Amino acid sequence: MARAFVVSLSLLVGAMASLPAQTTHPNVKELDAQVTRFLDERRGSWRDMNVPEADGRLLHDLIVEHKYRQALEIGTSTGHSGIWMAWALAKTGGRLLTIDIDEGRYREAVANFKAAGLAPYIDARLADAHDLVPTLAGPFDFVFIDADKDWYTTYARSVLPKLRSGGCLTAHNVSPRRRWSMTGDFYEYITGLPTLDTKVVNGGLSISFKR
Repeated sequence: MARAFVVSLSLLVGAMASLPAQTTHPNVKELDAQVTRFLDERRGSWRDMNVPEADGRLLHDLIVEHKYRQALEIGTSTGHSGIWMAWALAKTGGRLLTIDIDEGRYREAVANFKAAGLAPYIDARLADAHDLVPTLAGPFDFVFIDADKDWYTTYARSVLPKLRSGGCLTAHNVSPRRRWSMTGDFYEYITGLPTLDTKVVNGGLSISFKR
């Protein structure tokens, strides 16, 4: 995928750090119904490297359970994982900053966020995460990495100093089998850090809590 065409757009005006604190959705039942209807209509149709429903639901539950509010997603695709996370953040009073480099996927994701009723809870950027992530001020309490697998460790090195104590770093398609996996080095890196408690669930979703 070409990296020369880099644009930074957002659903919301301004950088994430400059936005006022988000409040929870005024009618949670109404939002739940809208998101559930949207997901039901799209069930089985998610392509373009989107997460499966089980992983999306787990991301949602992690955010709700721990009341996370400042979330970062590296690799939007067409928005399936972002919808699950933003749905949770609408309940905790948080917001998701999500990044993708592909214009077609980005525009489809933006349309999906609006259709699901979650656009107010998402700052979607069309940008090269290699360049943008190091510039983000944070802090974050939840991070999800699902982009170029050979860059996972670099992303983690960049965001971990900006992750709050008690925060959670998650990543998709992670395998400890270094010989067969592009994420083997990442797995060795995160499991070797004394500041993280890490496990891999659902056959490849790593979950690391920062002490």
